[in-house]
Amino acid sequence: MGCERVLWWAVLALASPLPSMGAEAPAAAAQPCPPTEVAEPRRRSPRIPVLSYEPTPCDASRLPPSPLEQSGALQGLPDRWRLIESIGIPDNWIDPYHGNNPLKGDRPLFGEDWFLALIGVSDSVIEPRQFPLPVGGPVTERAGSLDTFGEGRQQVYAQTFALETVLYKGDTVFKPPDWEFRVTPVVNVNHVVVEERGVLKANVDAPRTRTESAVGLQAAFVDKHLRNVSDRYDFDSLRVGVQPFTADFRGFLLNDSLFGVRLFGIRDDNRWQYNLAWFRRIDKDTNSGLNDLIERGAAALRDDDVFVVNAYYQDWPRLGFTVQGTILHNRNREGGELTYDGNGIIQRPMSLGLERPREYDVTYVGASGDGHLGGINLSTSAYLALGEANRGVFVDRPERIRAGFFAAELSKDFSWVRARASLAWASGDGNPFDGRGEGFDAIFENPLFAGADTSFWIRQPVPLIGGGRVSLSGRNGMLNSLRPSKEFGQSNFVNPGLRLAGVGVDLDLTPTLRLSGNLNYLTFDDTAVLEVARAQAGIDREIGLDASLAVIWRPLAIQNVVARLSVASLVPGAGYRALYGDERAYSVLGNLVLTY
Repeated sequence: MGCERVLWWAVLALASPLPSMGAEAPAAAAQPCPPTEVAEPRRRSPRIPVLSYEPTPCDASRLPPSPLEQSGALQGLPDRWRLIESIGIPDNWIDPYHGNNPLKGDRPLFGEDWFLALIGVSDSVIEPRQFPLPVGGPVTERAGSLDTFGEGRQQVYAQTFALETVLYKGDTVFKPPDWEFRVTPVVNVNHVVVEERGVLKANVDAPRTRTESAVGLQAAFVDKHLRNVSDRYDFDSLRVGVQPFTADFRGFLLNDSLFGVRLFGIRDDNRWQYNLAWFRRIDKDTNSGLNDLIERGAAALRDDDVFVVNAYYQDWPRLGFTVQGTILHNRNREGGELTYDGNGIIQRPMSLGLERPREYDVTYVGASGDGHLGGINLSTSAYLALGEANRGVFVDRPERIRAGFFAAELSKDFSWVRARASLAWASGDGNPFDGRGEGFDAIFENPLFAGADTSFWIRQPVPLIGGGRVSLSGRNGMLNSLRPSKEFGQSNFVNPGLRLAGVGVDLDLTPTLRLSGNLNYLTFDDTAVLEVARAQAGIDREIGLDASLAVIWRPLAIQNVVARLSVASLVPGAGYRALYGDERAYSVLGNLVLTY
């Protein structure tokens, strides 16, 4: 472009008339500098263009003063909603994308700077599945069968509606709101069909179908902006109430909605971020997993506290990578409780070992990282769990907890293809009678890792004892923690642990269509606890091969309409066959999410 401009000015200079050799013409009066103009070419003949350029004398000192120089102060522009009004765009209370919508924060709802934002979500799930179901001969639905495993086919249908209501005060273009009030009620209706009795309810006379509904409160908090600590809007804020919290980037340790108080903020132009928090866990509705605060109120608060100190530092050790350090303490004082869920199944204490109430104090020390190092994407977390329990699972004496966890996912982008490799290790307990808990367990995991909920092992709660009284792995979790459920159960550090090695690929076939595949090889870290729990010797470590395939379709190329269909299957390994036989487990997930 620079060469073309030089040639153009050269042509103009050559085409300009030479100055007269006679008397000197009087100088033109000085004028403010006009915009640069180029005269239109004049043609004397179709072949010879003639260009003309006559520059005007300019006196830069006579330019008009700027508005700041005239008034001595900056002059503000109209707010964005007033600009929209001035060009004639009307209010639109329905369409979230066109017009002035007061329900989406496009203009103040009242006053000068009080805004309302409503987010409505519909989440529909259809889920046929099959996995081994230990039920025992006396309660099997099949006449004449004395097998300890029943028919494992099940069908789950669930519909969830959430309405997130956010009222906030302040201009949030460059800084957080001064006040924020957020309430998120959720309604769930679920229908389940199974082939065996004693699975949906503890009472074996209960039918093999169940339809239930629940209303949960997933958020209800007040957020106060305490202060700005720099002219770049580094800040401190305080949040009180029921609020979501994730302890690390991928949800390995704690990913839940809890009641608590959280002080958080940023420093150094947002390079540092920190959290200081106290949370109390909330009992869930049995079949929906929602916070059971609306029906039970304060009684839903568990005697299970979480104290968190963490910090994030961006662009270290390289630009585009964020590191995180976490110290988290879990204090559980539920040793005097007997707790049953809504289906009549005991949750605390769990039906394993002594089946005695227990309490514990566990401190997690962790480091995580997420971002890219050159052309490689990396997300990783490592934790060390240290603590004490007043009673072991299999021994009636105090238990010392020493356990570890590590996970990492590497990925590389090749145009429309992303290739992934995943690795995870959770330590297992090698001797359930030695008074040491060496099997790693989380507080409330919900990992976005190795295929997440499209993976069979992560999605499904594989039962170990009594049709699910104790599960090998939990719903939406990958750890083999041997809990009744992660929603009600206590952490259990006497477990077989996990090793996972996987590969995956994401194919963005079009801007609206993605195909994802994952292949994970799973083993136990140590099978000593399983051999004691099942009174069965010689259980191999190999769980098997978890294969899944998912199609994600966003017809509008945005997140407001997302349809997903996935299928997953577990090819049994030697250890899995020793526990459950040769039957292959599978799950199908159909999911439609609509967002307003």
